Amino acid sequence: MCLGAWFTHRIHLLPSEGRIIRMKPHMLCRSIRISLLLLVLPAIPLNAANLADAHAVLKRMESAYAAVKDYRVLVQVTRAAESTGKQTEEFTYTFKKPGKIRVDSKRPQPGPVLVFPDEEGKVSVRLWGWRFLDLHLDPDSLLLANPSGQRIDQTDFGHLIRNIGRSMDGGRRGPLEILDEDQVVKIRVMAEDHFREGRVTRYQFTIDKNTYFPAEIEEWTPDGAFERKITFRNLAIDTGVADTFFRLDADQAAQGVDK
Repeated sequence: MCLGAWFTHRIHLLPSEGRIIRMKPHMLCRSIRISLLLLVLPAIPLNAANLADAHAVLKRMESAYAAVKDYRVLVQVTRAAESTGKQTEEFTYTFKKPGKIRVDSKRPQPGPVLVFPDEEGKVSVRLWGWRFLDLHLDPDSLLLANPSGQRIDQTDFGHLIRNIGRSMDGGRRGPLEILDEDQVVKIRVMAEDHFREGRVTRYQFTIDKNTYFPAEIEEWTPDGAFERKITFRNLAIDTGVADTFFRLDADQAAQGVDK
């Protein structure tokens, strides 16, 4: 039975201007169906357009990443901290395909360098240029752990772009919104956390429309508490960085551009 028919079986006499009006069940059913249709129809194209636009942006990001051989970018990471409210670190991140990574710390303490992978597939860490303190750690070592759960081998733009794609598809746990601004595109979505199993995170991905590389990531809990913001600046693409730049045991003078 239609909801309208159920309703009129119970309240079928309504006063109006001194008259008694009986609305037939089939008329009320039709009225309810039309009202619901009018409510639903405007929402469908908007959601579909958002998803289509977001996937178009993703395709451009994938194409942009596929075309580069290496890149260098200044990264600033701000995290929520219980004692100080927020804590910030900054480093220069250099990546060369297929998977060479170097991180040069700028703040809070300049000097430490991380490279991955070394000859054994581990992370080589040099503290303040002191070679005798070099460490060789697994990517999931507790000494390299951070609250986000992200490992050094999960930090390149290719990995990020794949995670953005999952956040818009199988990993999505809420509505998706896309904002097209002058210089950037912003994608907002609730999705499975990229690195912490069983967690859900609210993401905002900001994409630079000049390069179609990520410019910023913001993360919140589902109830809106700030967790992390990552900002990418001074992006340099295809610098020709030498393989020796990713070896701590290489001669420092040899680091630079391949001939």
